[in-house]
Amino acid sequence: MCLGDGHDGVWNLVKEFGKTEYFQRWEILDWYHLKENLYKVGGSLKRLKAAETLLWQGQVEETKALFHHCRGKQAKNFIADLVKHHSRIVNYSYYQAEQLCSIGSGAVESAIKQIGARMKISGAQWNVKSVNHILSVRCAYLNGLLAL
Repeated sequence: MCLGDGHDGVWNLVKEFGKTEYFQRWEILDWYHLKENLYKVGGSLKRLKAAETLLWQGQVEETKALFHHCRGKQAKNFIADLVKHHSRIVNYSYYQAEQLCSIGSGAVESAIKQIGARMKISGAQWNVKSVNHILSVRCAYLNGLLAL
């Protein structure tokens, strides 16, 4: 399961994971980023709530139809995002109810910020060589791959 926001950089990295006969990659667009972009469209609160309900069920085509007649730039951008990420928009309600995976990338983003903060510890000096080694050890520790 690969969960990410709509940024192309995330999905370009995910492509590197590849697919094989033994490995299936599922890509899921982060619910909170999707919802945030929906509300950037603005306009009718009733339409926005209806769109949120449809998206929560993974109904992309029905959501696009709600904005079909909108002429604003934000609405057009949102529809373009729906088209671009159609395969990554899942039935979030089902995924959450069945606890298949997280539907938000907040925990990952928080962890990245924590790593960034630790790398900036006062008095610490890092260079490219040592940072990569320290991060490898830290990742192995967090994944339970390091015997202590």
